[in-house]
Amino acid sequence: MAEAYPWQDSLWQQFAGRKQHAHAYLLHGPAGIGKRALAERLMASLLCQHPTGEGACGECKSCLLLKAGSHPDNYILEPEEADKAIKVDQVRDLVSFVVQTAQLGGRKVVLIEPVESMNVNAANALLKSLEEPSGDTVLLLVSHQSSRLLPTIKSRCVQQACPLPSEAVSLAWLATALPDCAEEERIELLTLAAGSPLAAVNLHAQGVREQRALVVDGVKKLLKQQQSPTQLAEGWNSLPLLLLFDWFCDWSSLILRYQLTQDEDGLGLPDMRKVIQYLAQKTSQEKTLNIQDWILAQRQKVLSKANLNRVLLLEALLVQWASLPTHK
Repeated sequence: MAEAYPWQDSLWQQFAGRKQHAHAYLLHGPAGIGKRALAERLMASLLCQHPTGEGACGECKSCLLLKAGSHPDNYILEPEEADKAIKVDQVRDLVSFVVQTAQLGGRKVVLIEPVESMNVNAANALLKSLEEPSGDTVLLLVSHQSSRLLPTIKSRCVQQACPLPSEAVSLAWLATALPDCAEEERIELLTLAAGSPLAAVNLHAQGVREQRALVVDGVKKLLKQQQSPTQLAEGWNSLPLLLLFDWFCDWSSLILRYQLTQDEDGLGLPDMRKVIQYLAQKTSQEKTLNIQDWILAQRQKVLSKANLNRVLLLEALLVQWASLPTHK
């Protein structure tokens, strides 16, 4: 059965309490908060022959087939490879599933995740099924960036926002999920995951705190001219590019924020506070804004999977970063 997270209780009650279901739901919100798990729980409940208020019974023929991954009235559409697009041919296969009659005599349920990975042709091919799904079909769309969806897709769904859990709820859950971490480590992980508890667990698994320590140490050496941009760019070869750009983007925002407010409580995580303060005092706002614009533009290229020369891109980033401290 799909995992139920404590911060989804009231959302679940809304779904479980419905007598009639819409033909399409769009579950949207930040990544790493369990939207897929919520969609899977709803899918199991919609297919179950004896659902309860808690969801699927787990024991009927439908539940057993779903558990075995061989339910004939269930369809999951996702990219064939991680981080790639959902193609129009995949959507055409889905459309032919939607027009068939349910084999177990109940309803058919489709889960699509993430919806924003459909290219324009694929999204247009899906529209017909969203307009008039045949028989008793429910489509569950999961989106981490609903701003990227076609308005025509959004308008044909019942939209359900899935908000970030509060920090207290996330930390209580992380205490159980990561019992070997100290409280301050969990706070740091949650901060690095922008408040998404499941993303925090994934970051922990990929050794993000060690990666961060390496980068912070490198930035300090760069500013003291103990290491060159080229040496650092080559030394960071195994680090996820998006993670690096997220951090530099965050740091440039913190520099700007401090320049505008002089608020020492708004300097981010402890590991970079002194550096942020130093750069804010040694750099003009104009220069901060310029580097921030540049970082955002490059981050967009990384996000769109552009064919980038990794070492050259990092070198360019570090050359600019090293040139920040010039007296106003």
